[in-house]
Amino acid sequence: MKNYNLTDLDAVLAISRRGSFRAAALDLGMSTSALSNAINKLEKQLGVRLFNRTTRSVSLTDAGRNFVEQVTPALKDIHQALDAVRSQQETPIGTLRINTFATAGREILSPLVLEFLRRFPSVQIDLVTEGNLVDIVADGFDFGVRSQNLVPTDMIAIPLAPPRRYAVVGTPSYFENHDLPRIPIDLLSHACIRTRLPNGAMFRWKFESDGQPIQVDVDGPITLDEASLARIAVLDSIGIGFFMESDVYEDIERGRLVRVLTDWTPPISPLCLYYPSRRNPPAAFKLFVDLAREIARSSKVVEGMSPKIP
Repeated sequence: MKNYNLTDLDAVLAISRRGSFRAAALDLGMSTSALSNAINKLEKQLGVRLFNRTTRSVSLTDAGRNFVEQVTPALKDIHQALDAVRSQQETPIGTLRINTFATAGREILSPLVLEFLRRFPSVQIDLVTEGNLVDIVADGFDFGVRSQNLVPTDMIAIPLAPPRRYAVVGTPSYFENHDLPRIPIDLLSHACIRTRLPNGAMFRWKFESDGQPIQVDVDGPITLDEASLARIAVLDSIGIGFFMESDVYEDIERGRLVRVLTDWTPPISPLCLYYPSRRNPPAAFKLFVDLAREIARSSKVVEGMSPKIP
């Protein structure tokens, strides 16, 4: 009787879910070639092809579709059993996968992720930053970190910090040659650093007055898709930039950047760590949640906001 590897079965589900060997390999923490070899070996053992593969697409064969439908509930039961055993670990081990976006990743890296690794060096963390909002369960993540208003309602959420704010900034030398904008519409006469969203659309700068949202489609000499690059351009006096306050706070405090339009950027939703309910979470998972709650308490965040906090 042939032996089948649990990892190979998980790989089949990952490819089916992601529709791509490359994306599935990233989720599984292995190379695309290693994943392809594992699937080739499994298909030879089974004596059937599970996937139709071309240079442009991957799809399940009829046999593969039937296989996925039947093996999925069985693998779910197996992983729940493994979680139940891991929950009894005295020393936390394993890998925690977290999905977030770049700015949030910078905000949580030191106080949460690196602090956790200092306390529990036997655990590894795989932190993935991407602009698109994903289904953390379907994509194989333990946790997500997003703005509170983007957390799915069926998730448990822990606010990690007080509400955040946007910041509109430019260098002192830039404003030596340009009038300070007094209202958002004034930005149309300024050079602004434009940003592109993951879906390809241009980001419109967001403001608020008397509870009414205002968006400005700014113009400028350069378009970027990452806040760290935009910060470099602003610090070089190319134009005005629009950031999360945390990305430029130190620059403002040290006088490298001048903040404008503060009355038009009220607080917005805080960042939340969120995750699905799990019957028997592994020790590492539980300890990570404990640390997040510790941070929430130290930040004096009120644990009564929606989504719920158990």
